[in-house]
Amino acid sequence: MLPSYLTMAAILFCIGLYGALVKRNAVVVLLSVELMLNAVNLNLIVFSKYGVAPSLTGQVFSLFTITVAAAEAAVGVAILIALFRAKGTVNVDEYDEMRR
Repeated sequence: MLPSYLTMAAILFCIGLYGALVKRNAVVVLLSVELMLNAVNLNLIVFSKYGVAPSLTGQVFSLFTITVAAAEAAVGVAILIALFRAKGTVNVDEYDEMRR
């Protein structure tokens, strides 16, 4: 059962990495980062359950990463809204300088 979970997490991480590196829409990039964090959470929980010494450590770390991911999503969307208001686009290629 362990290899199937790890394969699923690797597929999720690769899809997220592809979206973060290739896509031009900033919303898709944020969603791809969230997908990669969910793959990491899946790995933490699987190794917590099927590891050498099963314990709740991986699940606790997974809760912390979910909390950090929620905060990252809120801050990322707020920054994206501010950038959209300033530039009028969500294309990441247009954001090449810090000043207006």
